[in-house]
Amino acid sequence: MSESLSQVRYDVSGPVATIALHRPQARNAYTVTMADELVRAFDLADADQSVRAVVLTGTGDHFCAGADLSDGTFEVDPSLEDPTIWQEPAGRCALRIYRMNKPVVAALRGFAIGAGATIPLAADIRVAADDLRLGYVFGRRGIYPEGASTWFLPKLVGLSTAMDWMLTGRLVSAAEAESEGLVRSTHSTETLLDAAHAIALDLAQNCAPVSLAVTRRLLLQMSGASTPEAAQQIDSRLIAGLDSNSDALEGVTSFLERRPAHFPGRVPDDVPHWLPWMAGAPTAATQL
Repeated sequence: MSESLSQVRYDVSGPVATIALHRPQARNAYTVTMADELVRAFDLADADQSVRAVVLTGTGDHFCAGADLSDGTFEVDPSLEDPTIWQEPAGRCALRIYRMNKPVVAALRGFAIGAGATIPLAADIRVAADDLRLGYVFGRRGIYPEGASTWFLPKLVGLSTAMDWMLTGRLVSAAEAESEGLVRSTHSTETLLDAAHAIALDLAQNCAPVSLAVTRRLLLQMSGASTPEAAQQIDSRLIAGLDSNSDALEGVTSFLERRPAHFPGRVPDDVPHWLPWMAGAPTAATQL
C-alpha cells in the first residue's frame, strides 16, 4: 500500500502493521498531506483483520521535527467560514489513534517536536531511542498545543510534569521521558524498531483482539470519570457474558491445556455493540 502514499509508509508483516512518517529529508516535518495519509494508514490497519497490532515510527534519523514551517507560514485553510468545524492536522491523527481497535506502539527517535511530540501521546505504548529529544515548544513559537495533547499528556505524566514540559518548551531527554513514565523503555537507535515490533508481536500473538480493543477504550474513557460506578456497570455487563464468549472459553481452555491460545473473536465485528463508543460513535472519516 505504500505506493499509494507519498509521505507515509504502510507495510504489513504477519500480524503487525508498520506506519512510518516518511519525509526523512525534512526530518519528517508534519504536513496536512501527511496527516491525511496517516489517517488513511490507520484506517487500513483497523480494517485489515489479519493485522492485530500497529507500530508507529518515522523513517530516517528522526520521528518528526514538528510542523513544516519551511515557507514561514502555517498550513491552515484561511477560506473557512466557520473555523470551529476545522480540525488541526495533529489532532486528526491523534484522534484516529484514540479510536483504534488495534493497540499502537510508538517508536520514537531523534527529534520528536510539536506534532512529533503530541501524536504519540495517543499510542498505547511508547518506546524511545536514547537519542530522543522531545519538545512541546509551542510557547517558544507563540502558538498553542495541538493533537489534543492537553488531554493526553497530564493523564500520562501528571499535571505538574505536563505544566513543566509545555510551559517551558524545553527539550526532554529519553531518560527523563522514561523516568516520568511517558516511555516504557529506552533502547539504542539500532535496536529501537526491534523492541517496538517485539512488543507489538507479543500483543498480536498472545492477546485476544476483542479484549484489547475493549480494554484500551475503557482505560481511556473511564480514567476521566469522577466516580468508578460507570466503569463497574460496564464491567458487570461484560463479565456477565463470559459464559457465551468464545474468546474467554478459548483463553481458559488453552491455559488448562498448556498451549497457545487461538482467539476466534475479530474486531470490530465482535466488539459488544452496546458499548458507549460503539453506538453511533463518529468515525474518522466523518471527523475530517
